[in-house]
This record gives sequence, C-alpha cells and structure tokens, in this order.
Amino acid sequence: MKSYRKELIFNITQRRAFINITPEIRKCVEESGIREGLVLVNAMHITASVFINDDESGLHNDYEVWLEKLAPEKPYSQYRHNGYEDNADAHMKRQIMGRETVVAVTEGKLDFGPWEQIFYGEFDGKRNKRVLVKIIGD
Repeated sequence: MKSYRKELIFNITQRRAFINITPEIRKCVEESGIREGLVLVNAMHITASVFINDDESGLHNDYEVWLEKLAPEKPYSQYRHNGYEDNADAHMKRQIMGRETVVAVTEGKLDFGPWEQIFYGEFDGKRNKRVLVKIIGD
C-alpha cells in the first residue's frame, strides 16, 4: 500500500468563505499515483471546516445565513470563550460543518456522486490555515 501526504495553505482575506478545493484535491490524487484507495481531507484548525456538497452560490449563501442564525458572530459578549480572540462563533460553525471528509479513489479519480465537490469552509480568516490531504491505497 502507498501513502501520500500534502498540506494545502489557505489565507482567506475575509472572515468567512466557502472555497471549492476539488481541483487541488484532484491534483493531489494525480500526484499520489494511487489508483484505488481513500483520500482524507481535513482542516487542521479549529475554526475551519472541510465538507462535501454542491457548488451553487445560493446554497452557499443559505449556509452563511443559517450558520449566522445558529452561532451569530456578534455581540462578542454573548460567548464565554471570547476574551483574547473574538472567534467563539467560528468554533461553533466549524463544529456544525465538520472537520474532514473521506472520498473513495477509483481508477485514479475521486469517486463522487452527482454534483459533489469538496469545500474548505473558513469561519475566522485573515491568517494562514492548513488543510491536510492524506491518500492511501494502491
């Protein structure tokens, strides 16, 4: 069995964003040379997320509105975590959207269902954040 590891670095200029990282993950699968296996993609920061869904702007807007209702950014004083940083809402948004995703690799390609894409969700941006890509298989 072979193994491949790569870290992707993101520095989103705004506080929150959803970025389609499927092209980067496809490139990693190609670089790995693995034809049959699994790819793990996970955010290595507790205020960011990796998830699979549709690449449709209306859905992304709906996520933003929904997440803000569940864990509003302001007022910062509503959270006990806030003090040194004002990112308690980002921790909660990450918890809802998830830490990682695993996708099958079949015949050297990501084995997706219809419309599925991999996204990086940023909830406390404006600094470097890492995403781990780990691929195992043959």
